[in-house]
Amino acid sequence: MKALTLALLLCASGAAFADPADDAILKCRAQADTAVRLACYDAIQVGAARPAQPPAQAAAAAPARSAEQNFGMEAVKQKEAQPNAIESSIAGEFEGWGPGSQIRLANGQVWRIVDGSEAVLPRMRNPKVKIERNVFGTLFLKIEGSNSSAKVRRVQ
Repeated sequence: MKALTLALLLCASGAAFADPADDAILKCRAQADTAVRLACYDAIQVGAARPAQPPAQAAAAAPARSAEQNFGMEAVKQKEAQPNAIESSIAGEFEGWGPGSQIRLANGQVWRIVDGSEAVLPRMRNPKVKIERNVFGTLFLKIEGSNSSAKVRRVQ
């Protein structure tokens, strides 16, 4: 009987025994910024282990990433900022390309054919081009109105 009474009391007053850290954890979960969220979790006072620190202050106290920790991340950061394709045109007359040809676009960029391919096309004036990145990051130049494409690398 005592056990049943004790169980009923615990169920009825469960909120009274709730851990105050639960609310803090929910607040931290809502933080969008990773550094602020981590600092918020670090600031949660568990028992009396350490005093709580405001999340903003804890984030400011977090050390910046060292150059060694950032090593190799240049390509990842650059990839995020790069578009998958650009469109422009080739200024003037165009009849195709050969291995190693350089193609100057109207936007000022210069691209070199790097796959050894060649194409003889009907003479075009200011043809539109699209340079697309495939899933592996390789860049291909495609001429509008043609089925020909070439692997390219930007020179300028």
